[in-house]
Amino acid sequence: MRLLKFLLRYFPPGLALEYTQGGDIKTKMIDLLDLSAETDVRALAESIKEAEPIITESVMDQLVETLQKLQAKVCDTNTKRYYKYKTLQTHLLPVTNIALDKLGKRCLTGSYDRTCKVWDIDSGAEVFTLEGHKNVVYAVSFNNPTSDKIVTGSFDKTAKVWCSQTGHCLATMWGHDAEVVVAKFSPTQCKLATGSIDATSKIFHIETGQELGTLRGHTAEVIALHYNNDGNQIISGSFDGTVNIWDTRTFTRTSVLIGHREELSNCLYNFDCSLIASSSMDKTAKVWDARMNSCLATLLGHDDEVLDLAFDNNGKRLATASSDTTAQVWDISSNFQQLALMKGHREEVSKVCFSPNGHQLLTASLDRTTRLWSADDGSCFQQLKGHTDDVFACAFSYTGDTIITASKDNTCTIWR
Repeated sequence: MRLLKFLLRYFPPGLALEYTQGGDIKTKMIDLLDLSAETDVRALAESIKEAEPIITESVMDQLVETLQKLQAKVCDTNTKRYYKYKTLQTHLLPVTNIALDKLGKRCLTGSYDRTCKVWDIDSGAEVFTLEGHKNVVYAVSFNNPTSDKIVTGSFDKTAKVWCSQTGHCLATMWGHDAEVVVAKFSPTQCKLATGSIDATSKIFHIETGQELGTLRGHTAEVIALHYNNDGNQIISGSFDGTVNIWDTRTFTRTSVLIGHREELSNCLYNFDCSLIASSSMDKTAKVWDARMNSCLATLLGHDDEVLDLAFDNNGKRLATASSDTTAQVWDISSNFQQLALMKGHREEVSKVCFSPNGHQLLTASLDRTTRLWSADDGSCFQQLKGHTDDVFACAFSYTGDTIITASKDNTCTIWR
């Protein structure tokens, strides 16, 4: 075994060791989720060296330097202001969803015009249009981190996989009896999962398009699904008010998380997949222990439907967005208390996400604005104005230097 180099993962903070073993190049990831401005970097380097025999004294200075670089990036609390950079005149008919690639270089837009467009963010130019669906393209996603493939899910009851370099359709996934509204790549295998209005999820082989299995158990529309980190488990959220947990190897349901009294709007894992969060039309969000399948807390604080939720990159805080015009940030590492209340939107808040470093919160609203807030105290420090209709989606690029917003005015705006 020989160490080749250190690689940094900024968000959430981590260090990768790239090394050779028996002629193969391998990578080992070390999570450093507790890295802060107070961290003694040299002591941290020593503890990493003790745990990893591959790290020798000769590379210690380099390791310390690498960790200092990581610390500086992660702990940068400077509040960046964003300015309108480009407006993408996307589609003739409304946009449904947006997605960014890992590097923040390209963006996807799905639309009622039955296409998905791929955009170059630096130039604002359309790279190509993915044509072939016979109805609305609703779900769009890259297979991050490589971002060499794109999946689209459509109201025509199919999903399609495309080459992100050429725009060619590689496979079409048939089998659902109703609209496909969510589609996600497996993080580890040559598979993808789809969720549909027909109350099922399906798993397909990416290259052949072959259906490998169907996940049956929900009694209403499936509107959210996520893989865990090793790809062996999926959570799905449904209008039946439950989160289902599935084994992707046997296509069997291993658990049902019951507790919400109305439809779910979203469900997701935190970074290390130890927690699951769900949001519901019943005005609550819930946090669940992913291993015990038990409810750890019900977050009561909104006066209307909870429409979206997001974990910060460390998985220690949860943000919720509601029809009551507010967003809230909750501590989920200890006592599940509300940490901040974001008040200022004039209409419902439909989308929420943390900045990569977790210091800011981004919200999209029907009041035609997107707003940036301090995730610590809830103060609003910037409004992104310019859309002429509801803003229904917003996202940060991986490094946080770019924001993209999508509106019912048929445009997407890039802010930098």
